[in-house]
Order: sequence, then structure tokens, then C-alpha cells
Amino acid sequence: MRIVAQRVASGAVTWDDAGTKQAATIGPGFVLLVGAGADDDETAVRRLADKVIDLRVFADEAGRMNLSLEDVKGSALIVSQFTLFADMSRGRRPSLLKAGDPKRAEELYLAFVQRFNERGIETKIGSFGAVMRVSIENDGPVTLVLSTDDWPTRV
Repeated sequence: MRIVAQRVASGAVTWDDAGTKQAATIGPGFVLLVGAGADDDETAVRRLADKVIDLRVFADEAGRMNLSLEDVKGSALIVSQFTLFADMSRGRRPSLLKAGDPKRAEELYLAFVQRFNERGIETKIGSFGAVMRVSIENDGPVTLVLSTDDWPTRV
């Protein structure tokens, strides 16, 4: 599983669902772009969700990054992002063969979302597999990249 986590002042995602405009928005917290790979399982999902929830990247009274999402009662906007598994090592078109099977990836994505709900985090989501527009008001900016596997980024 791969995640791009952005600490935000606010975030939103919009998409079209059979001609009806849909939207999800949050205030302060994280916008999380989440991709599941072919080798991911529920154990990796739970471990990574807990890691993100417990990251101490929010400011305390002294302005130091010392508080977690839970501590600040922040929200999470979780958006599926299979292109995090793009292989750009050859040519100019990304290979997406390392992304997980869509059905299994959706199950893992929803398990990731469920873990946030279990931990009491206000959580909003986009629509798995839809074409979406994501708006991010990055706070800091603070952007972190997390992965449960070796993530070769050479080009």
C-alpha cells in the first residue's frame, strides 16, 4: 500500500455519479491519496492506517509538530489513487501493472477507511474508481509519502 499524506487546512473531492455531482469536504486534517498493490493484505492496511493516524505532524501550543490527527481531532479525506503504483522506469507512458486487482484494491481501500472510523476519526471519501477532482489547501506545506513495500522511484 502506498500513501501520499498531506496535512491540510481543508480538502475536497468532487465527482459525477450518473449525472449527479457529488462532493466530500473536510476542514483541518489529512488528505490521503491511497493506492493498494497486488501484494497488500489487511495486516498491512491496518498497520499503515494506524501509522498515519498516529503521525505527530500537527502543531502543539509551542508550534512544534508534536500532535497526532487524533490529538487535534482532525478529519481525513481518503481518495483512492491507483496511479501511485505507476512504473515510470521505461518510456513515457506509466505502466500500471503493479497496481492491485481493482476488486481487491477496493476491499483494501475500504478496510483502510474503516480503520479510521474505528479509531473515531471523522472520515470522508471519494468514489473508488471514479474520475475525481481533488482540492487541497496544504498546511505547512507538510507532505509525507508512506509505503508498505520498497518503492523504487527511479526514472
